[in-house]
This record gives sequence, structure tokens and C-alpha cells, in this order.
Amino acid sequence: QVQLVESGGGFVQAGGSLRLSCVASGNIFGINAMGWYRQAPGKQRELVAFITSRGSTDYADSVKGRFTISRDNAKNTIYLQMNSLKPEDTAVYYCNADGYSGSYILSPFVSWGQGTQVTVSS
Repeated sequence: QVQLVESGGGFVQAGGSLRLSCVASGNIFGINAMGWYRQAPGKQRELVAFITSRGSTDYADSVKGRFTISRDNAKNTIYLQMNSLKPEDTAVYYCNADGYSGSYILSPFVSWGQGTQVTVSS
């Protein structure tokens, strides 16, 4: 079983910055892609950014140029640097990862974190 724990959310004024972190732990054999999703009240969960094990990244159009995703494979950790925050970025941000767990017998996994609240005031 693989657990994801996010941190770094909070309250910030428009134009400010926050940095989210997500650490994966458990019997991890390898992690493929990791990413950040967000869900605002009354809206569906949407992809914000993801990063592959080789470092390839992609972003939602709404955050391109403002958010940067990065990854430390040795620490099974990803980060989301969020700059120039806008009120519409207010949401619960969730970390996601997929890969394989186990030692001798490998099992695929897809895991989600519990979410961290980001609130941007105007």
C-alpha cells in the first residue's frame, strides 16, 4: 500500500505564492507519473499538473506560466510552486501517483492524498 501526504496549503492574497509538497511512502517499487489535481466547491476535480519519472511535465492551460511542478525521485516527493495566485485557484489540491508496489511480487497502484486546502483572497 502506498500513501501520499500533502502539505503546504494555506491562505494567501491574490498575487502571492505557495509551495505544495507531496511525499509518497510505503512498499514502493517504482513510481511512474505523479501529479496535482484540484477541486473547487461545486466543481469537478481537474488536473493541474503532472510529471513523469523522466521529468516530462504538462500543465492545465489555466496555470501555465504561473505554476511549476518538480520531482525528487530519491525522496518520492513532488512539489508544486504556485506563483501569481488568483482567487480562482482556490480549491482543495490533491496529490496523485501511479506505479508499482511490492518487492518480489509487484502490484500496480494508484494512490491519492487526503488533500490540502489553498485559499486565495481577492
